[in-house]
Amino acid sequence: MVIKKYIVNNMNEALTRIRYELGKEAIIISQRKVKRPGFLGFFQKKAIEVTAAVDNSEKEEKKPLEDGIEVIKKIVQKNQDEDKENYIYKELQEMKLMMDKIVRGEGDQEEKNPLQSILKNTDLNDEIIKYISKEINNIEENIESIEKIKLVLKEMIHTSKHLTEGKIVLVGPTGVGKTTTIAKLAGSLALIQKKKVGLITIDTYRIGAVEQLQTYADIMNIPFKVVFTQKDMEEALDSMKDYDAILIDTTGRSSKNAMQISELRMLIDKINTENIHLVISSTIKNKDINTIIEGYKPLGFNNVIITKLDETTSYGSILNILQSAKKPLSYVTVGQSVPDDLMIMSKDEIVNLILGEDSIC
Repeated sequence: MVIKKYIVNNMNEALTRIRYELGKEAIIISQRKVKRPGFLGFFQKKAIEVTAAVDNSEKEEKKPLEDGIEVIKKIVQKNQDEDKENYIYKELQEMKLMMDKIVRGEGDQEEKNPLQSILKNTDLNDEIIKYISKEINNIEENIESIEKIKLVLKEMIHTSKHLTEGKIVLVGPTGVGKTTTIAKLAGSLALIQKKKVGLITIDTYRIGAVEQLQTYADIMNIPFKVVFTQKDMEEALDSMKDYDAILIDTTGRSSKNAMQISELRMLIDKINTENIHLVISSTIKNKDINTIIEGYKPLGFNNVIITKLDETTSYGSILNILQSAKKPLSYVTVGQSVPDDLMIMSKDEIVNLILGEDSIC
């Protein structure tokens, strides 16, 4: 009889190796979680130690799988008292069922797929998880599974070229941090990139928002205009026509209110720009993402800014938003500091966030 131990990540891997090395007649004797060897093993997820055996006698005909189970059962039961007899029998029966699956080449379908666990923990929606799983199976490169996930994610994520000149419009629902974001963008362009920047708001519904932007404009020493009508917009834009960048803050509207969105669109059409960013929070519920994005599509946004990454610990919403919008990511915000908490992220940085290999805080 050959007895062999395997250190594996999961039972699917164990079953595959046992079947390949010991054959279909192999029997699993025991399984237990163990720490990986070496100093680094202390910090890693526990592995599974699986002990398997097979009768390799050439003098006798190979016995059926059921007979092998009974042999192992007797060996194990020798040193066990009667109180444990039923427990051992139950364990062996489960092992028998597992080995039956090996014989049929099925593996343990009930063993949780570790890749699925990784993806579920990211807060990605089910459709995206299904897509990623499908794409992983199409990758023929001999690389680790986690690297395959990263390849697929990077293919799904698109970032913009960060146009920072001309007329730049921010749109989005209330409460996503739109006004603070435009102040951060103004600070980045005016104070860091030394561009000539003008600031316009049509968010006249919230007095606090107007006062907030006025304060930021005064601190940064940039002109600030409040617009009420299309004529006001023409005059404001004309007064800043020689500026490098004109940033326009808009009124937060409900994506479900088609009339309000239509009114906003008339003003945006007057601005005549293709540099329109939808501002949306990373803390938004997955079920609300599509509703907001569909509601704002009539405004013709072509970039996405995702805010409040500092207020969440799972970042799958980044990909959920980008996949729903079908537009590239231009900026993210990670706090309230102006302008420091406005960031441009690479695909690699976004992927590491989503997979939990990095964090904002």
